[in-house]
Amino acid sequence: MGVSINVRQAYSEIDEFLELISNEQKNKIPKKLRNFFREEKDANYIKKINSQIPIKNQKLKEETLAIIALLNLQYWCEDEEEKQRLKEIYAKNEKKYQEHLQVQFNPNEIFKKKENITESSSIIEYKESIIKKIINKIKNIFLR
Repeated sequence: MGVSINVRQAYSEIDEFLELISNEQKNKIPKKLRNFFREEKDANYIKKINSQIPIKNQKLKEETLAIIALLNLQYWCEDEEEKQRLKEIYAKNEKKYQEHLQVQFNPNEIFKKKENITESSSIIEYKESIIKKIINKIKNIFLR
């Protein structure tokens, strides 16, 4: 399975982002990784990143923001306390995201909804009247 279009577009945004940062910051990222972003990006996707606008206001893809966060943690953040603080923030965010998914896609809730639908749309049982039962019994006696 290949890389999705969204991820390739995120690589395009990352490649452009890396062109905007200082050489000192850029050189902290291994050349092999920078080349990977450049080679795997979507060549037809162009996202103009304005260096005058904060990253959070650039309307970048979630994947791009996640990669930037990872690059920051792995290569640019040199203070161990800051790294630990970021890891805790990322862990909290991941926990919130997983809880959201658990609520949204909780199998127990999905089955409860299905049970409610089944109960409300159950088949109405038709009961024979007493006269109809007697007539059917008489017919059965004569058919023997």
